[in-house]
Amino acid sequence: MEVRFLQLGLGLLLVLAAQHAPVVAVPTPECQRQCGGVDIQYPFGIGDNCSLSAGFNVSCQEVQRGVYKPFLGALELLNISLVGGTIRVLNPISTDCYNQSGSMESTTWWFNASGTPFRFSDVHNKFTIIGCSTLAYIYDSTGKGYQSGCVSTCQNLTDLTNGTCSGMGCCQTEIPKGMGYYNVFFDSNFNTSQIWNFSRCSYAVLMEAEAFNFSTAYISTTEFNDTNSGRVPVVMDWAIRNGTMSLSCDEAKLNKNGTYACLSSNSGCVDSRNGPGYLCNCSEGYQGNPYLQDGCQDVNECNSSPCPSRGVCHNTEGGYKCSWRAGRKLSNQSNTCNPDTGLIIGVTVGFLVLVIFSSFGYMILQKRKLNQVKQEHFREHGGMILFERMRSEKGLSFSVFSEAELIQATNNYDKSRIIGKGGHGTVYKGVVKGNMTIAIKRCALIDERQKKEFGQEMLILSRINHKNIVKLVGCCLEVEVPMLVYEFIPNGTLFELIHGKNQALQISFSTLLRIAHEAAEGLHFLHSYASPPIIHGDVKTANILLDENYMAKVSDFGASILAPSDKEQYVTMVQGTCGYLDPEYMLTCQLTEKSDVFSFGVILLEVLTGQEPLKLDGPEMQRSLSCNFLSAMKENNLDSILPSHVKGQESNELIRGLAELARQCLDMRGINRPSMKEIADELGRLRKLSLHPWVRLDVEMETQSLLGGASTASFETEGATSGYTQEGENLPMNPGSSYYAR
Repeated sequence: MEVRFLQLGLGLLLVLAAQHAPVVAVPTPECQRQCGGVDIQYPFGIGDNCSLSAGFNVSCQEVQRGVYKPFLGALELLNISLVGGTIRVLNPISTDCYNQSGSMESTTWWFNASGTPFRFSDVHNKFTIIGCSTLAYIYDSTGKGYQSGCVSTCQNLTDLTNGTCSGMGCCQTEIPKGMGYYNVFFDSNFNTSQIWNFSRCSYAVLMEAEAFNFSTAYISTTEFNDTNSGRVPVVMDWAIRNGTMSLSCDEAKLNKNGTYACLSSNSGCVDSRNGPGYLCNCSEGYQGNPYLQDGCQDVNECNSSPCPSRGVCHNTEGGYKCSWRAGRKLSNQSNTCNPDTGLIIGVTVGFLVLVIFSSFGYMILQKRKLNQVKQEHFREHGGMILFERMRSEKGLSFSVFSEAELIQATNNYDKSRIIGKGGHGTVYKGVVKGNMTIAIKRCALIDERQKKEFGQEMLILSRINHKNIVKLVGCCLEVEVPMLVYEFIPNGTLFELIHGKNQALQISFSTLLRIAHEAAEGLHFLHSYASPPIIHGDVKTANILLDENYMAKVSDFGASILAPSDKEQYVTMVQGTCGYLDPEYMLTCQLTEKSDVFSFGVILLEVLTGQEPLKLDGPEMQRSLSCNFLSAMKENNLDSILPSHVKGQESNELIRGLAELARQCLDMRGINRPSMKEIADELGRLRKLSLHPWVRLDVEMETQSLLGGASTASFETEGATSGYTQEGENLPMNPGSSYYAR
């Protein structure tokens, strides 16, 4: 049997150096920091004055040409851990094998680390035996007097299992704490005659448990011993020790001879858990090398997101802090973000106070509305002037709605509430004050002049009250573009009545004539009795609404302006609808009452012919209804554009009178057109002819120019009026119908 000894260090010199440790040295920048890819961290070092003491000296040796490895004494060093206080080295394997002559030869190792900073780790290592008829022992004869053994047996290779080390071909046993010496020997009394042909060698070694995984090939081959040239990793715990007189952590801190090894200001010591001595660790919140001055540096804990969900991490020296959103605060005890009870109580009390004050009723509500007038949009739109006039004129039937009221009335402007769209905005149906149905127009845009004069114009429009004009009941000035609120008119528009899709009901010509007459009365009122006069600007059948009794209501003042008082107020932007636009307005950009007259003339053509004012899909020369009509009148061929049933059912005098009225309205020069009062009077006369066809008109009356007469309009100056557009919408009518069957 061959017994071999491994020295860790330099024998007696190492022991003496450990017993008489010098004052703690500080490594110089010239000290070698790495060897063979292994970081050599202080207190370990390579070279003179590069380690804490001789027990931590590491040599960098050339193992092959150009290949260097670090060694601690005779053991190859694999790595160093400052935090765990461990090193890993390669430990030789003890063997017991048959030689060529058939006799057993044993090579065993013993290892003495007593008197050095190192002890075998009882946590990471196990005494491991491999063989099929093997009993091996491990013992410590110099220190604890420890002795233990492990038996491994097997009959044949098929009984073995990879990864299992519980006595069949492999066994392991633990070692005690503080063990610095160990020796290995094999029991030669075991009979190996039955297994020698497939298991010629047995192995025993103290090694790192995590580095071992049993393979059945280890029994029949030399694979286990061949790996790393017969060496396996073993873990050794190290500590700051001075031979047999090692100091504890507390003793080292009180020692005045300058041997305390924890040099970093952000470090501290802990007693070694395996043998005497102590280790140095960086304080919480720091990391690095505690054995060097300024070796422990602050850790940025925020990189690992330590704060609770949605918390904001702030790194501090040696720690971190968490902040939280408003309404919550950080608990330093539990490092959690808890509700800020003080703020919650304050908000709750404030809400209760708000609820109590809101119950005071109408006066408090009015005071809140007066506070809202200070908002920027309200001031821009002349809200202050409007409010003052409303307060002074208590009988004025006009309301200033809040945006919240209109949002609630329209279910937040739900698409299902849309009843009309046009070039000037979108109209919604809504219900306010319990059961009052209204139409709310959200205007698309407004220019700067209109912004400044909007409140004043609303005040003027609010005084208009006529049976043939849609009533303006209020407005909302809190938004960027003001919203108008009108009475709701249920039965659609004159456009739908003439051109609608429903063919089931035949509307009489006299009904259409009545509606046209009522619309003329409404426009006449705007031109003559409003102060100042109001020009509609977008007269068309789609803007003549029909109430529950099919009475005409002139609507949509989105394009309306007050009659200009000077040249600077003339409109400079095209307004109106194609097919109805006054050609003189297109040339002069001056909107006048006669512009509305031209557009009304197109309405008379729709009533007379049942055709739309503009047909984009027809021949180019026949697209404009007004052009076709004037051409037919010039050629004395009116019958060519009249429906057959109109020619057959209505008197020639009525048809010619209505056509002549339309022709005068469509005169290219506005000065030659009749006024809305003259139109209303003439339509009233033609209605009598329609109701009493046996009454003949005086020839002189037929040929004379249209003269003005007393208006049949009745009006009041209390209340408000305007309208909304339903252009492009197929709204339900009660009933809905078309006069002309296609």
